[in-house]
Amino acid sequence: MTGERIVVLGVGNILLKDEGVGVRVAEEIQQRYIFPNNVRVIDGGTQGLWLMPTIQETDHLIVVDAVLGGGEPGTLYRLERNDLPTGLRAKQSAHDSDLVEALNLCNLLGNGPKSVVVIGIQPQDIQPFGLELTEKIAARVEDLIRLVLSELEKLGVTSEKKIESMRPPVL
Repeated sequence: MTGERIVVLGVGNILLKDEGVGVRVAEEIQQRYIFPNNVRVIDGGTQGLWLMPTIQETDHLIVVDAVLGGGEPGTLYRLERNDLPTGLRAKQSAHDSDLVEALNLCNLLGNGPKSVVVIGIQPQDIQPFGLELTEKIAARVEDLIRLVLSELEKLGVTSEKKIESMRPPVL
């Protein structure tokens, strides 16, 4: 499977505290690790339907996001494609149903990824505006990174740690 195209997609709105956790995790992974050429780590922000070309051009998609799953703040989730809604629904965040709609449209067009995994975390605070993750969610960033690396390992991808940077982690 190592020749297949793999995308790690961090999504969320970094202006709404914990809502931006997916983007923050993607940034940390980009900063710390080197992957084979078939693996891309992307900041998807709140692009929603604009992510369709990226989704269509991958075999395996790993999404990192804040997930409103009803658990306690900091609860980690692992969802597969069939755990996600298949139809339109009320938005739980600024971007989530657009991402699900993009996945559904790609599947309808017959060119969706072979596999989709969402690595998520129950946010503590997504309002009002703020650039920092809450302390509870920031403390789980390392766990989210480990879960993403584990998913990549299942796909036959090994990561190489970059030389430690001078930049402190974004938490």
